[in-house]
Amino acid sequence: MSEVPQTDVSRPSALPTAKLLQRSTLTQASLDQNSAEYLDSIEEEWNKKIDTELETLVDGMGDLVTLAAIEDKDKFRVAQESFQTECRAESMVRAANSLLSITHSMKLLLLLSDEAQIAHRRDVELRELHEETKQAKTEVVALLDDLLDRSHSSNPAANGTKSS
Repeated sequence: MSEVPQTDVSRPSALPTAKLLQRSTLTQASLDQNSAEYLDSIEEEWNKKIDTELETLVDGMGDLVTLAAIEDKDKFRVAQESFQTECRAESMVRAANSLLSITHSMKLLLLLSDEAQIAHRRDVELRELHEETKQAKTEVVALLDDLLDRSHSSNPAANGTKSS
């Protein structure tokens, strides 16, 4: 297969003279990564953000269901659960907005990505698969011909000669 193409991913870096946060080892480590490793680390960060927000939504919904239990409650308990419900609902709204923002960012990344490179890579892979299938078919035909030739030569009745 061909070599994996390099991408033009922008990597934020500090100016050489800037020593505000003392992140020289972190910056050097991120610069030592190749493009694929860098993109994989970015993908992992996105996945962690999504997992965190989804976990917040699921936990919040579970807490809301728990708080909605009907039982004998005094006014203080009702007020306390009302406040907890509002807090959970607010955190769930924040998580939903964050997921919406992540979705919007991912759509923009898809729209602004290099479609020509993706299409070219897909076409190259498709051509390679067609070539591999052609080679496999020719190998199968050769093996079948060899197998059929052997069976005809070992079976004299199939050749039209009869032994008496």
